[in-house]
Amino acid sequence: MTLALGGLMSTSTITNAAELDRPALTTSLTTPAINAPAQTPVPTVFPTLDPEASAAPKPAPATFTSLDHAVAAHAAGETDNAEALRCLATTIYFESKGEPLAGQLAVANVVLNRAKSGRFAADVCGVVKQRGQFSFVRRGVLPSVDAVNRMYRTAEAVAKVALASAWKSPAPDALFFNGRKVGLPGRLTKVALIGNHIFYR
Repeated sequence: MTLALGGLMSTSTITNAAELDRPALTTSLTTPAINAPAQTPVPTVFPTLDPEASAAPKPAPATFTSLDHAVAAHAAGETDNAEALRCLATTIYFESKGEPLAGQLAVANVVLNRAKSGRFAADVCGVVKQRGQFSFVRRGVLPSVDAVNRMYRTAEAVAKVALASAWKSPAPDALFFNGRKVGLPGRLTKVALIGNHIFYR
């Protein structure tokens, strides 16, 4: 191989000055340079994001001028957790169906605050069904309610408002409530008096 190249180099003549600028050929011991396939660089492919496929940003929460407006807006709305909605709406219905909307929302927020507190069950239905907490619950079973009942539909809309955090709680941080005429033992701090209920933390 070396001799053949040497022979070529000794007998070749330069016919054009431009040939001097050609790059020198390199050879391999395993493959002759004239038979080597052209090396094509492999492009690096980076994944691209499809703007339509990417998750759309969540819309800003709706703002309401009143609690009545918030409840009306949520009357026909959907929720991600139907079971939590049922447990919360049933609690509102049995504990505060005759109360003003602010009182119903405060009852709902007591349940939600308990679920977040670490002192009670960790989810809405667990809080509602926890033994000895709500008198309408019997052996961990919620009573049935006619879903077309007007007061239950209001309780359901209030529950949706509470689950969506669509209106500020009128009894912030409350974990307990009772009727005005019922004494509550223990050292609790009163946070609100709404309708016929007193709310404590």
